[in-house]
Amino acid sequence: MVEALHDAGVVVTGAGGGIGAALARRFAAEGARVVVNDLDAGRAKAVAEEVGGIALAGDASAVVPDALDALGGSVDVYCANAGVAFGGDSLDEGAWAASWDVNVMAHVRAAHALLPGWLERGSGRFVSTVSAAGLLTMIGAAPYAVTKHGALAFAEYLSLTYRHRGIKVHAICPQGVRTDMLAATGSAGDLVLKPTAVEPEDVAEALFRGIEEDRFLILPHPEVAEYYQARAATPDRWLAGMNHLQQKWEEMR
Repeated sequence: MVEALHDAGVVVTGAGGGIGAALARRFAAEGARVVVNDLDAGRAKAVAEEVGGIALAGDASAVVPDALDALGGSVDVYCANAGVAFGGDSLDEGAWAASWDVNVMAHVRAAHALLPGWLERGSGRFVSTVSAAGLLTMIGAAPYAVTKHGALAFAEYLSLTYRHRGIKVHAICPQGVRTDMLAATGSAGDLVLKPTAVEPEDVAEALFRGIEEDRFLILPHPEVAEYYQARAATPDRWLAGMNHLQQKWEEMR
């Protein structure tokens, strides 16, 4: 148990299923008061009822004011978990715009709304569900991979800028997780992600270990650390390996 989370006000976006629902359940088990946000009102309500939380349906970018009201004026932990994944590499500007808005700007808007209060009291915790795609990349999913890099960069910025003022930041970077989003990745996900996919509950457990150890980078798949090091140390070799996966994927299609 993490004592600091007992009775904490927690918001989890995209919590109608998958990783978000697992986070909501785990925070509730720690005694937190949980706001469950999802675009799907029915799914948000179902998870909220399960965990004894508060359902707030709607866009993750606009949830903070209502969450503050629901939690009595104080959000202690904000989990920026909602995300969208579009495949392909074409210039579909709608896919790029939606990816940027949900995967990056929703995080920026939430931080903008929460930081003044957090800085005034000297505490607050921002949890960003990024994906290993933000540390590495993902074949066949340019908008997703690029915007997840942006999400990681913003989480890093929050941590380096505000950690001395009591703000804790965690970036969760799993590879495959058995969720609806993974199921929608098609043959690219089958090749790269499904063989080592974990359960959403494993991701929640990894986050809580990271909270207890006060770690920024949360890796439910520990091998991602080795891939990240290889990407930095030998980028051409790493890119050649990824290109080999690309060619293998093309042969499957």
